[in-house]
Amino acid sequence: MKMPTVALLGLGEAGSRIAADLAAAGLEVRGFDPDGVDVDGVTRAPDTAAAVTGCDVVLSVNSAGVALGAAASAAPALRSGALYADLNTAGPELKREVGTLVDRVGASFADVALIGTVLTNGLRTSALASGAGAQAFADTFSPLGMPVEVVSERPGDAASLKLLRSVFMKGIAAAAIETLEAAEAAGQRDRLESQLAAVLGEPLLKRLVEGSHKHAARRADEMEAARELLRTLGIEPRIASASASLLAELAAAPRADER
Repeated sequence: MKMPTVALLGLGEAGSRIAADLAAAGLEVRGFDPDGVDVDGVTRAPDTAAAVTGCDVVLSVNSAGVALGAAASAAPALRSGALYADLNTAGPELKREVGTLVDRVGASFADVALIGTVLTNGLRTSALASGAGAQAFADTFSPLGMPVEVVSERPGDAASLKLLRSVFMKGIAAAAIETLEAAEAAGQRDRLESQLAAVLGEPLLKRLVEGSHKHAARRADEMEAARELLRTLGIEPRIASASASLLAELAAAPRADER
């Protein structure tokens, strides 16, 4: 089987890890990031167009705020039949907008939602995929070790499922953080932390709490998208709203290593 040439747009923590794993698997990988990030084994392109020109697959691993702009920059350089996969955590409507841009140039679009910690799992992070290019995404990345579940041919469905899952996961994280803050004020943090760890497991509790502090801004945006999705479904977003508010407070507060 011919190995595809992959362009990766966005070389932050998640994008860099995926790009490095693809290169280690023997694929030709080009990367572009406005901050000029270098990744071992990845050819750094000067701009988006140079990264995607002639590539079989393009992965956008940025943020919801720049997902549409990244697609707009890439679209003119996409070859007909190329696969453009948006891996950003965004709402279903935004995913459909990106898909429309890609469809117009004759490329195939996949809405991909990563489920799990990319920094830990890399290319083996589980994924949901929807859209016309979902099966092509699964056919390309499943042999490379990524567990991919094809949800549907409608873009936005994978994004919706991830956001609905996030209501639960970020809700647990918010509840744990508030509980531990209150326990610390009461002089009982160690006791409560042990009790929560007994219920959730110590690794998960640590990941929820530390991850919420480290990625507060991105997760606040994610919960805003989840809140909007719930409203469109006719559900009052009580938990999503509370989680978004707490994460926004964490994002605005100086981190301990910055004080």
